[in-house]
Amino acid sequence: MIYTQAIQQIKEILLKNEADNIQHVVDFLQSTFDSYSWVGIYLVKNSILQLGPWAGPQATEHKKIPIGDGVCGAAAKSGKIENIADVQSDKRYLSCFLSTRSEIVVPIFCNDEIIGEIDIDSDMTNAFSTEDEVFLKKVADMLSKHIRTYS
Repeated sequence: MIYTQAIQQIKEILLKNEADNIQHVVDFLQSTFDSYSWVGIYLVKNSILQLGPWAGPQATEHKKIPIGDGVCGAAAKSGKIENIADVQSDKRYLSCFLSTRSEIVVPIFCNDEIIGEIDIDSDMTNAFSTEDEVFLKKVADMLSKHIRTYS
């Protein structure tokens, strides 16, 4: 039920069509879901993922990630959701925070082209379910036209 309510809240945020509405969505996700320790949006620019709006205790050192590098770069290259239950067991993981235990990355598409992605870290292992995947895919679809104008 919380996912349905969250989708409605995000729709309301995006309907305001403010310049910083993507930041508002990121803030909403990070503050609404206890397991979402850090939430960021990466934008694709010249084969590089560049960090856009984010919310969490601190910034990541990974502000630019080449497509293909790390879990984020893998998702951008494949176009598929990466749901890593335990980042310590994934060689691709680029460590951002010592507390991170799991990560989910959801590509954002516009006209079959990857234009960005949602990256979420959690301080718990196995933090992201298939429900999170479905929910975040919907969020990515909602953000698509806003990302295009934001870039």
